[in-house]
Amino acid sequence: MEYANHLNEYAPAWSEAQVDQEVARIREAAKRNHNTDVYKMCYSAIDLTTLSCNDSVTSVTEFARKAAEFYQKYPHIPNVASICIYPAFVETVGLAVDGTPMRITSVGGGFPAAQTFLEVKALEVAMAVENGADEIDIVLNVGRMLTGEYDEAANEVEVFIESGALKTPDLIRKASLLSMFAGADFVKTSTGKIDVAATPEAAVVMCQAIRDYYAKTGRKVGFKAAGGVRTAEDGALYYTIVEEILGKEWLTTDLFRIGASSAANNILSAIEGREIKYF
Repeated sequence: MEYANHLNEYAPAWSEAQVDQEVARIREAAKRNHNTDVYKMCYSAIDLTTLSCNDSVTSVTEFARKAAEFYQKYPHIPNVASICIYPAFVETVGLAVDGTPMRITSVGGGFPAAQTFLEVKALEVAMAVENGADEIDIVLNVGRMLTGEYDEAANEVEVFIESGALKTPDLIRKASLLSMFAGADFVKTSTGKIDVAATPEAAVVMCQAIRDYYAKTGRKVGFKAAGGVRTAEDGALYYTIVEEILGKEWLTTDLFRIGASSAANNILSAIEGREIKYF
């Protein structure tokens, strides 16, 4: 399908200076959200992630089992939204979390570079779904975006933007809109596999795109911050970006997620008021 022409229906991206000014404003606003209730919501929005070359059936089973046991060990804290793994481990996680409401998120489509045959991407995604994945995170083809092949990029897109590689507000906004045009249920900042991952600046641009797309279409698209989210304060900042730009109605686990590994322990520690290394 042709998507690029629809970009002309939307206002251009803010300048970097405007984005920086908005981030500074929201950083101040985020101080009101340094509290236990917000930290609990941020914890419940986590896609608990293990995407290591060292992952194995044994290690992923243990990882997922600990997440499943969290319901009993911390009944006063809402558990993470999902476990995010490579597609080969979808069935492994499914067995470990069976009987819980936890969702299974699989990366797919040639993660993290998206540089493989389209047929391979489609087959990998289909196999992950067949094995029980509830959600699929695939990566926008950054190379196509950088060379202006917007229709081609949109035709194979689902979630990840890799905002750190796109860099400018204009490209990040275009990538977000193209993803939504193509039917993505979420737009997500990063794979976490490059030097620049999630940034507040990229989050502001992406949330503005989500807001403007909703105003035109009435379809709500979620936002995921991933890569570089490490502390409870980081979580509260992204929570506040969503709150300020999209509104409180977006602050549900159906529309707001945090892709994280180390952040889980840090947010849990902030909630409990003591250092906890559960994962």
